[in-house]
Amino acid sequence: MTQPDEPVAVVGAGLAGLSCAVALHEAGVPVQVFEASDGIGGRVRSDHVDGFTLDRGFQVALTAYPEMHRQLDMTALDLQAFDPGALVWRNGRGAVVGDPFRQPSTALSTATAPIGSLFDKARIGLLRHRLRSVHPVRLLQGPDGSTHDALVDAGFSDTILERFFRPLVGGIQLDPELADSRRMFDIIFRMLADGDSAVPAAGMQAIPEQLAARLPPGTIHLEARVGSTSATSVALEDGDEIPAAAVVVATEGPAAARLLDLPEVESKSVGAVYFAAQEAPIDSKYVVLDGTGRGPVLNVAVISNVAPTYASEGRHLVVAAMPGHVGADIEHGARAQLRDWWGPAVDGWEHVRTYRIAHGQPRQRPPFDPKRPVRLDDGRFVCGDHRDTASIQGAMFSGRRCGLAVAAGIGHTGAHG
Repeated sequence: MTQPDEPVAVVGAGLAGLSCAVALHEAGVPVQVFEASDGIGGRVRSDHVDGFTLDRGFQVALTAYPEMHRQLDMTALDLQAFDPGALVWRNGRGAVVGDPFRQPSTALSTATAPIGSLFDKARIGLLRHRLRSVHPVRLLQGPDGSTHDALVDAGFSDTILERFFRPLVGGIQLDPELADSRRMFDIIFRMLADGDSAVPAAGMQAIPEQLAARLPPGTIHLEARVGSTSATSVALEDGDEIPAAAVVVATEGPAAARLLDLPEVESKSVGAVYFAAQEAPIDSKYVVLDGTGRGPVLNVAVISNVAPTYASEGRHLVVAAMPGHVGADIEHGARAQLRDWWGPAVDGWEHVRTYRIAHGQPRQRPPFDPKRPVRLDDGRFVCGDHRDTASIQGAMFSGRRCGLAVAAGIGHTGAHG
């Protein structure tokens, strides 16, 4: 880093890149962000179609994430919360599996829900207590193995694995096989117990927009695709080469691996299909889990029940999430499954949009090593959820710690004035 008077170049305007840029700016370091696409947010973006707000994939923010409270104005996001727990759909009806510690009124429905034995449900309570009694940092340092093996070792039956944990983890972590690290599962389950699952009233893109608003005008350059990087410059695909005091690659994992010649980052894919309905199939704010094990849809939300701002007046917005399914026929598969659940009215639902996301999250197989170095041996920097945890928390935390590391390395440690 021999040119401290040049701006730092950040490649990527997703949550990690924006968090990095904000940390640099607030430390008094000039920064420029180069984004290949036509908008900010990376995988956390929203589209507005025919009066509907469509997040690119069914996404939620977990309000217990500490980095959200550190970097965001949570009140301004106007978060709309799901009810804690889930509605497990099986044999033509839904059964509420709630959190009786937070909603005592769900204790009876949870005890009688056909997701497993009473011993299974008692073990959920024990799991909740154990995870909440350990600091999250220690959870990420504990013994590791697959989520499946950890749940089996905890005594859970095959029934509850199939009817509850598989669709739950499949929806949040895009891991229906329960093959990823139990450390990551422990963190997510702890966050679910500590706070709410929610969406901003204006859509998930309100999160990156709030971060971007903290940067000076002209900092972010859209449709500026970077073809290569060095420790002191970035080369755009249009031929421009831009000198930099330091270079941070903050793209999603597969792109970062290509730009930095790092080991391949394995992707978890997901499809999401949005439908518009004149009448909502359910009136609750629960996520609906597929309790049949047949799929391909693992979870569904009537998102307009949770956030009425997501739909125009008099209409409802339904989103079906399909981890691992990105083929051409996913709309048909989703509609057929939901017809089995909710009858022929589903045939009349309007298809609004389908998203096929090849890289929904990086796979984090055991042994999982979070908080990987942000500075590479050649002097370049890297951040993103593939360097920490595959979550909003991981992306924002990785970006902030990377920005602070760059600022410290070039001698800028004071607050921006």
